[in-house]
Amino acid sequence: MVTINNLSFSYKSNPVFENLDLTFDEGKIYGLLGMNGAGKSTLLYLMSGLLFAKQGMVEFNGQNMSRRTPEALADLFIVPEEFDLPGMTFERYVRLNAPFYPNFSRETLDRCLQGFGMTSEMNLAHLSMGQKKKAFVCFALACNTGLLLMDEPTNGLDIPSKSQFRKVVAECMTDNRTIIISTHQVRDVENLIDHITIVGNRQLLFDEPVAQICDHLVFADCKLGQVPEGAIYSQPSALGSAAVCPRTAADSETPLNIELLFNAVLANPESVKQAFAAK
Repeated sequence: MVTINNLSFSYKSNPVFENLDLTFDEGKIYGLLGMNGAGKSTLLYLMSGLLFAKQGMVEFNGQNMSRRTPEALADLFIVPEEFDLPGMTFERYVRLNAPFYPNFSRETLDRCLQGFGMTSEMNLAHLSMGQKKKAFVCFALACNTGLLLMDEPTNGLDIPSKSQFRKVVAECMTDNRTIIISTHQVRDVENLIDHITIVGNRQLLFDEPVAQICDHLVFADCKLGQVPEGAIYSQPSALGSAAVCPRTAADSETPLNIELLFNAVLANPESVKQAFAAK
């Protein structure tokens, strides 16, 4: 679906990526994680053709995104972290913009709006930022593009709306679609994503399916001062401490803790890689 080859990008003298290779397959929902300034948003903009690589190439369905062909743009949609919507009814916004997306589904739009308790007759100028984000996400999902990019989509949403967000995204997922969600709010999407990609230090730090992570790692709660020998990473927790350890044949599977995994990858990426290479 999306192939990134030998990608380098910088803002003037500030390098963001160097020789990055990465693939996003169809039929998966990716969680794109990284520290502030690691390049998550930049990577989404490169994939959508809004930024251009200094070196290397981003291809979507075999098309070079720097060329921004109509065929590629009609099959992708990006929800940026911050955006403005025009002062008109949402119904008029849909009439003006839906024709650019040949797979647009009015049925999907109405179902998503209903889930959020919204209607197409609402005036976009009168909505809060959270309400605008929900409306825009509904439109994005209804476009039924093969590639959907979302940058911090749960920022500004209340707790019930975050739950509904997970529901509508899951309902709109198909085997021939790729959804990439860049977020700091990992708990908002931890039951939604099925692949975790972490970037940092101008490179790819981690890229593994959720289904395999707990085959290689154990996420353990420990009493204070009793971190298991050989732990890759540990941090204080409500019970004392939480640790990430390589999983052995004697270890039972533990639930995935994405926040703990993220911190472990940032603190000790090589040891995490070794845990995956060991099996």
